[in-house]
Amino acid sequence: MASVPVYCLCRLPYDVTRFMIECDICQDWFHGSCVGVEENKAAEIDLYHCPNCQVTHGPSVMRKRRGGNKQTDGSAAALRDPSRPVKTGSPQFVRELRSRTFPNADEILLKPSGAQLTVEFLEEHSFSVPVMVLRRDGLGMTLPPASFSVSDIQDHIGPDKEIDVIDVCRQCDLKMRLGDFVEYYNSPNRDRVLNVISLEFSETRLSNLVETPKIVRKLSWVENLWPEESVFERPNVQKYCLMGVKDSYTDFHIDFGGTSVWYHVLRGEKIFYLISPTPANLALFEQWNSSSNQNEMFFGDQVDMCYKCSVKQGNTLFIPTGWIHAVLTPVDCLAFGGNFLHSLNIDMQIRAYEIEKRLSTAELFKFPNFETVCWYAGKHLLDTLRGLRENRRHPASYLINGAKALNNSFRSWTLEWSELECCPAPSSRVNMDTLTEWC
Repeated sequence: MASVPVYCLCRLPYDVTRFMIECDICQDWFHGSCVGVEENKAAEIDLYHCPNCQVTHGPSVMRKRRGGNKQTDGSAAALRDPSRPVKTGSPQFVRELRSRTFPNADEILLKPSGAQLTVEFLEEHSFSVPVMVLRRDGLGMTLPPASFSVSDIQDHIGPDKEIDVIDVCRQCDLKMRLGDFVEYYNSPNRDRVLNVISLEFSETRLSNLVETPKIVRKLSWVENLWPEESVFERPNVQKYCLMGVKDSYTDFHIDFGGTSVWYHVLRGEKIFYLISPTPANLALFEQWNSSSNQNEMFFGDQVDMCYKCSVKQGNTLFIPTGWIHAVLTPVDCLAFGGNFLHSLNIDMQIRAYEIEKRLSTAELFKFPNFETVCWYAGKHLLDTLRGLRENRRHPASYLINGAKALNNSFRSWTLEWSELECCPAPSSRVNMDTLTEWC
C-alpha cells in the first residue's frame, strides 16, 4: 500500500480539523497556521503563493475590490511551473478535464426502455457494453421523489452515522459524521471539495424507500444464491447513496470483484469516462495502478478509446463487468446505485478479482466474501447444467465459459487454502470433477 501523503512545511498528513490553502504555483497544500494565513482572510487571496514559491514568483496576488478576476490578472495556469504535472483532483485538473473532448459514449451504449431491459435482452447482447435507460419507467425500481435531499438522507440514516468521505483535491479518504457532511453540503461557502460514494444503507430506514432495478434483483448472486444459514456474513453492496458536490472527481477504477454497477441520478448530473476491459487495457490499467506517480497521469490518455457519458437527472446507467471508469460531478448531485455479481460475465469477474490480488488491494476495498459467493454460484451452476442435460438442452455459451472459469479458480483457491490450512464452509463446496465434465 502507498504511504500516507504529507503536506505543508510541517510535512504532516491531512487533518480535516485544520484549515489548509493550496499554492496556485506548486499545488501543494499548507496549514494556514504554518504559513500565516487566517481562514477568514483566505477569500481575499486571488492567487496564493507559498513561502517557497514566493522566492521565484513573488508574493500572493490579492483580489481586487472592484472588478478584476483571475482571467484579467493572469491565470494560475499561466503562472504555474509548466514542468510540474497537474495532480488528479486538483482544481486545475478539473478545469482541464472539463475543457477536453472525448468520443461520445452514444457510439457504444445500448439504450433500451426500462421494460425492454430483461435477462433475455442482456443474454442476447452478452452485457458487454454499458446500458443507458433514459426513463425509469418499466425498470421495476423504487426511489424517493426528485425533491429528496441530502438532509432527508440524514433524517433516514441518522446524523451520527460515521461515513467515508473523499477529499477530492488530495484524493484521500477521511471519516466524518453524516451530520457534519450534510452541513458542509448545504453550506454556500465550501472550503474544499468532498465526495461520498460508499454509503451503503441496506440496514437503515432509507432502504425502505429504495428498491433496486428488477433486472438487478433477477441477476444478482447475493440476492438469489446466498443462503440464510450461511456462517459467513452476507455482503451488503446492493444499495449505495452517492452525494457529490460540484467538481467532485473519482479516478479510474474497476468496481470490486468485477461487479456490474447500476447508477440512477436523482438530482444533478454525473459524467462517466468509460474504457472497455480489453486484455490490453486491463494490462495498462494494472501497470498504471502500480505506478508511483499514478496521481499525475490521466489513465484515459493511455488507451486508444475513452468514452464520455453524461448521466442526467432521471437517467439510469448500467456498467458491465470489468469496465474501467472515472466519474466527474459537474453540478451538485444526489444519486443511488449498487453492485452485483452475476453469471453473464463470470470470467471477467474473476479476472478483476485476480487483478485486485496482484495489486495487494486492502480487504476493505474488496467485494466481501467474494470467493465464498463464487462457491455458492458454482453449486447453482452445476445444478443448472445437470438440469439442462437431463432435459437434453444445450447450455448457453456464457454458462460453459463461466463453468470453466470457476473450475480453474476453485482449483487455484483450494490450493491456496490448503497452504493456509483453511477452507470454505462445507455447504459451499462444489464437486470440481463433476463441474469439469462440462468444461
